[in-house]
Amino acid sequence: ELTPVVPSGRGPLLERRAARLLRQLLELVSQRGEIVPVSGFRTQGEQEKLWADSLRDNGEEFTRSYVALPGCSEHQTGLALDINTASRSAHFETTATYRWLIENCWRYGFILRFPQGKEALTGYLFEPWHYRYVGKEAAQEIQSENVCLEEYLEKT
Repeated sequence: ELTPVVPSGRGPLLERRAARLLRQLLELVSQRGEIVPVSGFRTQGEQEKLWADSLRDNGEEFTRSYVALPGCSEHQTGLALDINTASRSAHFETTATYRWLIENCWRYGFILRFPQGKEALTGYLFEPWHYRYVGKEAAQEIQSENVCLEEYLEKT
């Protein structure tokens, strides 16, 4: 069941448990900086448009390393979201908000999905804005072992 991330009912949708925990994270971080969920659940049509737009603007090689094929996007599961930006030129990874998220998102069941240095394993470029709900236990293990989701799943 999909539910709005923000209490007002506007903005991105996530799976119910993920949205509840993200709201808790948002309440805590509001004192330290701003976290704005900019993209959550996507329909097949929305993912198809993103794919087509990226192919047109960036070519196939870049698109395959940056945009999931329609039907294969984590956004289509309701478990992934983009925070504050979805632009490499914004340099979100240089902000205090990003550093806080990296240090704390796992406490709420979220991980940075496509970390720097793990591109060969994830198949995607580093995306400092893309977070995935995996549950608190898995997120804690991923954090403590400093692995990406692919490495974690390979071990389990």
